[in-house]
Amino acid sequence: MIPAVEDPLVRRMTQADLGRVMEIAASLNQAPHWPLSIWLAALDAQSASRRIALVAVDQTSGAVNGLALAGLLPPQAELETILVAAEAQRRGVARRLFAELLTEFEPEGVTEVFLEVRPSNPPALELYRILGFVESGRRVRYYADPIEDAILFTLRIK
Repeated sequence: MIPAVEDPLVRRMTQADLGRVMEIAASLNQAPHWPLSIWLAALDAQSASRRIALVAVDQTSGAVNGLALAGLLPPQAELETILVAAEAQRRGVARRLFAELLTEFEPEGVTEVFLEVRPSNPPALELYRILGFVESGRRVRYYADPIEDAILFTLRIK
């Protein structure tokens, strides 16, 4: 049995979080290993692509243990990534991050969220199904290194 943890504090990501965010991404095989420039662009309020970037912070240690990034294309949003540090996985951190994203989507008029995921990532597939996403298509040979299809998922909200 995995021990319960206190609900993480979820807040907007800042530049000060980027070292830990990149560390989490680098530690997870299925995570996007983006350069710093991509993360900085995600935080840029003046960027042509509007995004919501959140982190989950352990209330006991103060450590960032998860992150979520979504692009806004109202009435749609794209869940670009949701990552949880290995030591905090399967403790509700990803669900908490996604719940906060949903509250952020509401004033933006988002009614549909979409994403793509590798079929070789069972934990992510399970999470997205638990969150209510349904498979809506495939993109053949979408991913490289290794080459793999992308499964498309969609979630309609309100």
